[in-house]
Amino acid sequence: MFQRIVTFFEKRSFGVSEYLANKLDMSTNKVRLFFIYSSFLAVGFPILFYVLAAVVLDIRTYMKRVRSKIWE
Repeated sequence: MFQRIVTFFEKRSFGVSEYLANKLDMSTNKVRLFFIYSSFLAVGFPILFYVLAAVVLDIRTYMKRVRSKIWE
């Protein structure tokens, strides 16, 4: 049951942890654990950062798709 929940969130997690892990050359699990632990210490501020990063990454991928269609 727990593995199904983990798989569900990994498939639908906006890709923020994966993107940051690739940029920082770290494992994805370490980045996720950082967000979890820091959200307990900083009273939810990292959750706000995560949501904003998800929005920015989503807009960025949308803009890349639109740009490629304009210049082709």
